[in-house]
Amino acid sequence: MAKLYFRYGAMGSSKTANALMVRFNYIERGQSVILIKPRTDTRDGARAIRSRIGLEAEGMFIDEFLAMIEKQWTVGTKPDTACVIADESQFLTEEQVDRLSDVVDKYGVPVICYGLRTDFQSKLFPGSRRLFELADVIEEIPTVCWCGHRAHFNARVLGGKLVTEGEQVFLGGNESYVPLCRKHFKAKDLGPSKKEA
Repeated sequence: MAKLYFRYGAMGSSKTANALMVRFNYIERGQSVILIKPRTDTRDGARAIRSRIGLEAEGMFIDEFLAMIEKQWTVGTKPDTACVIADESQFLTEEQVDRLSDVVDKYGVPVICYGLRTDFQSKLFPGSRRLFELADVIEEIPTVCWCGHRAHFNARVLGGKLVTEGEQVFLGGNESYVPLCRKHFKAKDLGPSKKEA
């Protein structure tokens, strides 16, 4: 039975690498996979989905995918797609998440969403909130704080200091975000290497 999955983690937890490895596993077995992302994420190019360790693939935008299935898929008939994989799912709208759940329920195609749980202020993203509400399976992709404990928080950094105010969406990588445990997030402690920088 097809399911809606939400695999979340803090910055640096290899979410995109995981997504691309899952895609590869399906393709290696001769199965068709659709890779999607929101239009918000254009850091690596319009349709590029790239991990920090260098894995990369082309995907399509979520709105293009949803328009395509309306035209090409028939409810009750399983399409020739083994899986849909969504990267940067925290940037999805609630309606888009609802429609991805329809892909599971109406077409019998599993959807695996990868994304952040919370923003730099530890607030849920709308897409993540809706995935927590609707997903059949919720799995954390762990990463660690500089102290070695599990990191749940995405500290936004500017000029070597933790930023606590600003827009919810600010695209960036290692130069802009640091994964922290709750203790060090609350203390605004970026760790020894960041203090020396």
